[in-house]
Amino acid sequence: MSDPSSTIEVPAPDKLLDVLSGFVHELRAAGLPVSMTENLDAMRALEHVPLEDRSAFKTALSTTLVKHADHQKVFNILFDVYFALQPFAFDGDDDEDGADGRGGGVPVPGMMPGGGAGGEASQEELAAMLLRAVMDPDALRRFAAAAVTRHAGMEPGRPVGGTYYLYRTLRALDLDSLLDRLMEQVIAERGPFADELEERLAREELAARIQQLREEVEAEIRRRLVLDRGPEAMAKSLRAKLPEDVEFMHASREEMAALQKAIGPLARALAARLAMKRRRHYRGQLDFRKTVRSSLAYGGVPADPRFRRPHPTKPEIMVIADISGSVASFARFTLQLVHALASQFSRVRSFVFIDGIDEVTRFFEGNADLGDAVKRINTEADVVWVDGHSDYGHAFEVFHQKWVNEVTPKTSVIILGDARNNYHASQSWVLAELRKRARHLYWIDPEPSAYWNTGDSVIADYAKYCDGVYECRNLRQLERFVEAVIES
Repeated sequence: MSDPSSTIEVPAPDKLLDVLSGFVHELRAAGLPVSMTENLDAMRALEHVPLEDRSAFKTALSTTLVKHADHQKVFNILFDVYFALQPFAFDGDDDEDGADGRGGGVPVPGMMPGGGAGGEASQEELAAMLLRAVMDPDALRRFAAAAVTRHAGMEPGRPVGGTYYLYRTLRALDLDSLLDRLMEQVIAERGPFADELEERLAREELAARIQQLREEVEAEIRRRLVLDRGPEAMAKSLRAKLPEDVEFMHASREEMAALQKAIGPLARALAARLAMKRRRHYRGQLDFRKTVRSSLAYGGVPADPRFRRPHPTKPEIMVIADISGSVASFARFTLQLVHALASQFSRVRSFVFIDGIDEVTRFFEGNADLGDAVKRINTEADVVWVDGHSDYGHAFEVFHQKWVNEVTPKTSVIILGDARNNYHASQSWVLAELRKRARHLYWIDPEPSAYWNTGDSVIADYAKYCDGVYECRNLRQLERFVEAVIES
């Protein structure tokens, strides 16, 4: 019998192209940059792998269509949707199609792996069944399939998301206490552990298996929903955002962690691109003598102009960031990105404010860990004047009193914030003064532009003095903004 975890049912040749086309279309809709050339490369790669081999099939598509490690998770989800395994049919199914263990049969309600009906099994008996299953990936998938049948309560055609079914199944399995029950079961069957190391290794192995069970349950629910609703509908409902498309102001804890990991690679890639653009943009002045000398090889025709070695200037950056609760995460990631790109600027100075304002450049100088610098800002910066609610007007006034004379024609000033001023005076005249002194004055706002100038937002008062006001809700928009600022 073929291993269901490594084989898939290959669509007929006339349908395979349509399935692959839909798969690539959904990857693009999710944000993956899949070009026509890469699409063709994927088609050619599939000519050299056995299509029924799930692992080889997936690897061929992944290596040709995915260019960034952060995109792999989205690819995996969509691959499982478009090339889903059939729901597991274990021993005891009456469906003839499920006789080989991977057909379209649905497990009989109440049946659990390990023999017998799980519907009446106690928690101890279920733990014993799972302990036998965790050592065998095929059996673990059977256990997950039976758990979904028993606990999820899935009904064909019911417009319920997979998260609901996943919650019901995992709650019934009680995975939080399952690890302790499994450890007790291991001790009961094998005897006490020889030492603490052996116990820790056993616990880590069982924890990994429990995580695998969680993933198998999620995959089994997804497989059944694909059969019920079709891959296109499921792909839309499961569409996950890439890290660069996650909105700063609405990111979950997991998404925040992904954003944090993405900052470093993004900064390195940006620095390389910006340095190359600067070299190309600033070619230097024409070197007449070298041009004439090289033209002798062409009969005196100056076919190959020569230029003096360029010495492009780097802008000086001042960042003024609102770090109040509503935009704190946006300010944190922007400050980290700007300081990670410090080599592309002649100097970077940072100021943060709520209703008071403080310069925090000192926290970044000599600190290799930008995350640590941001943490120090949150705990050590003097940014509260009265009540700790945003007051852009007062913060700008203090900046004008203390630091306006340090803004020069070489300075580009970038203000970060949503301009929600709690109905205080805007003091927009400060920005008028900054615009006269600075090389450029930009404002980046993490709110959707449709929300600007609503409620207590006074962005219009400030926008008239800025060279540009940009919506920057995610890393992708922030990346485009930084590139534009460097080139200006």
